Amino acid sequence: MVVIGREGATGATARLGHYRARDGSRGAAVDLDVDRPHVGLVVGKRGSGKTYTLGVLAEGLLAAEGVAPVVVDPMGAFTPLSAADVSATVVDPSVRADALDPRQWCTVLGLNPERGAGALVWRAASERATLGGMRSWVADADVAASTARAATNHLALAASWGVFEPSGIEVETLCSDGLTVLDMSGFASRPAGAVLAAVATALYDARVTDRTDRLPWLLVDEAHAFTDGVARRPLRRLVTRGRQPGVSCVLATQRPSAVPPTTVSQTDLLVAHRLTSTADIDALQAAQPTYLDGDFTARLPETTGDALVVDDDTESVHHVTVRERRTPHGGETPRASDLKADREHEARTGGSEI
Repeated sequence: MVVIGREGATGATARLGHYRARDGSRGAAVDLDVDRPHVGLVVGKRGSGKTYTLGVLAEGLLAAEGVAPVVVDPMGAFTPLSAADVSATVVDPSVRADALDPRQWCTVLGLNPERGAGALVWRAASERATLGGMRSWVADADVAASTARAATNHLALAASWGVFEPSGIEVETLCSDGLTVLDMSGFASRPAGAVLAAVATALYDARVTDRTDRLPWLLVDEAHAFTDGVARRPLRRLVTRGRQPGVSCVLATQRPSAVPPTTVSQTDLLVAHRLTSTADIDALQAAQPTYLDGDFTARLPETTGDALVVDDDTESVHHVTVRERRTPHGGETPRASDLKADREHEARTGGSEI
């Protein structure tokens, strides 16, 4: 067995798959190090297996001691875990209003913090801990009617998202001994970004302030959707500074060209599935390490489930076939033939199973 992500050390690992020989035969088992914090990037075009690979990692983390895996699930691909025989909790997340700082409130509402409604929202977020309190503070503020009206409307929009609650998801839930799936499949981009910003900050702060002994792993599917909004700064902090307090961050995306170059360059574990977009390949090539010899494009796999794994800790490159998952995968693309098969099955069974 080979362990990717460390050299000459012991500790928890997660089975990724096995080596892929040039003739297609099965090689030695390949594990990932999950004993220490890492920054990972899983990339691949739609249908290449990136979300599946993220699920494989989540399964491995579930079996490891001393970690707290949290999955941000914007597409509902991980919701089947709620019915699986594993220690996984799927939640419809909410966060406290004061989990966002004043600048983040202006960002998520698209306001300029230096004038008008933006400045008023900034002050409200500084003075009150709940969204209801912020709205009341704005209503009582001695400002121009037009400014108060604009701020009121923006805060009403935030309230309509239904993600800000006085309690919100607790650090104890995020840092439990099981897998926590944040189901954001029904969220628009701005409320989803607000939740991710709050969760990323909470995990980082929990380690810095010793609120948890576990090492959090934040797994973010469809990460390109969060790289230019309110979650950008919290994610950047995890990527650039999270390893020191013990917080891992793994981003999965079909568009590596939309991921900030800093994130790509800070990655110590890159799992690359099939890519065909020139822009996406160029984004990875721009950060290509010197020890990766030859043409990067030629090294990329062509078969679904195969991956090129670049391990910056050991400065090594691996050709791997990702193992089959043990839990249900909800990321399959729907097909019209599925409906036909269901109807044929119902016709054979009379619409019920005994």
